[in-house]
Amino acid sequence: MANTLAKKDMTVDVQPLRTAAEIAEFRDAIKVSAKSAAMAARNLLLFNIGINTGLRIGDIVKMRIEDVKGRSSFVIREGKTEKMRTVHLSALMADIADYVDALEPSQEYLFSSRKGGANAKPSHISTTQAYRILAAAAELIGRKDIGTHTLRKTFGYHYYKRTHDVATLMEIFNHDSQATTKRYIGIRNDEIAETLRDFKL
Repeated sequence: MANTLAKKDMTVDVQPLRTAAEIAEFRDAIKVSAKSAAMAARNLLLFNIGINTGLRIGDIVKMRIEDVKGRSSFVIREGKTEKMRTVHLSALMADIADYVDALEPSQEYLFSSRKGGANAKPSHISTTQAYRILAAAAELIGRKDIGTHTLRKTFGYHYYKRTHDVATLMEIFNHDSQATTKRYIGIRNDEIAETLRDFKL
């Protein structure tokens, strides 16, 4: 399934959400596209964690309540690189607390799957399900450039725009070069376009 998801993300030119207005519009679309208030809350938190931490979707869906409840940070072993990383949650603590308070006490995963009913073994939503959540919201607003990497790219794009610290962002993303990081978040294309905007011979 992860390979299928990667192929879907590669078949479209997945972009970050570049402005506060785009982020707000996407949040609204996530709420509207959900089938219930509980699903809307779950999907919105998934989105907010993605754009505020830069974690890969595969690591986000596996998060357990005990990892994040009442904590301003936690350490995760990233699934793709198997490297340890400290994830900072200070800005999201209130959102996480409100969400967790509304969950069943027995719930183990932050983003539980409802497949299999009450007697099913506790599990989290899949990366494919996360993709579908984002795709449904994207369809509502007519965007064709949204995938699971949009969350990570949005974090990177805004982190860079705010700090211009590509070296630290490269480290956060575990990339091999600053050029790779800039290309990944779409900054290189922006920079090229800016240099050419008034170029005329």
